[in-house]
Amino acid sequence: MSDFTLDWEREARTGVAEAVLCEPKTPAQIAAILETAATNGARLLLTRLSPAQHDELPETWRARLDFDALSRTAILGGAPPDPPPDPPIEGALIVAAGTADLGAAREAARTLAFHGHAAPVIADVGVAGLWRLNAQLGRLRDARVLIVAAGMEGALFSVVAGLVAAPVIALPTSVGYGVASGGAAALNAALSSCAPGVMVMNVDNGFGAAAAAIKILGVGRR
Repeated sequence: MSDFTLDWEREARTGVAEAVLCEPKTPAQIAAILETAATNGARLLLTRLSPAQHDELPETWRARLDFDALSRTAILGGAPPDPPPDPPIEGALIVAAGTADLGAAREAARTLAFHGHAAPVIADVGVAGLWRLNAQLGRLRDARVLIVAAGMEGALFSVVAGLVAAPVIALPTSVGYGVASGGAAALNAALSSCAPGVMVMNVDNGFGAAAAAIKILGVGRR
């Protein structure tokens, strides 16, 4: 008897599919979960799968996973399906303050892609050079929902939210040093933003940010 139960009805119930948090699991447990998914003919999203954990999986599973080391995500069944059954759902845009924030940003992007959403990422547009953000303003204002990933002082959340009408999901990252170390400064900046309507995720929670965007984009579609 397995010591796990996968929630195959979650997407129908909530709009967001079951995902497997790998960080606290052993390679043997992950392999057993993959076996169950494959037996059921199901696609599966793995999050927080470290390169070391990935390397310890049996070769048969490594060959079947679409693994991305930067975001520490892997997908059983491809991301998105090739060819896709439907055109990707447009509307989400991910903004990363710096290239150092791309780990969390790509976790969000791959989660969105897993669910069939187009997930373009605009990177390196932080507040140290606001002209870079201004150059992308048209794309920002065309989006239906934005995920903004930023560490350090987290100023980008308020800047973007003050420029667009769409919902802004703040994704604080653990990028930074000194008082910014661990993402606490960025998280507090997001929570205390003076731009109204900013939604805040936990530090480095790209999966959670994507889930919130999927639910926003799904309103009226179900």
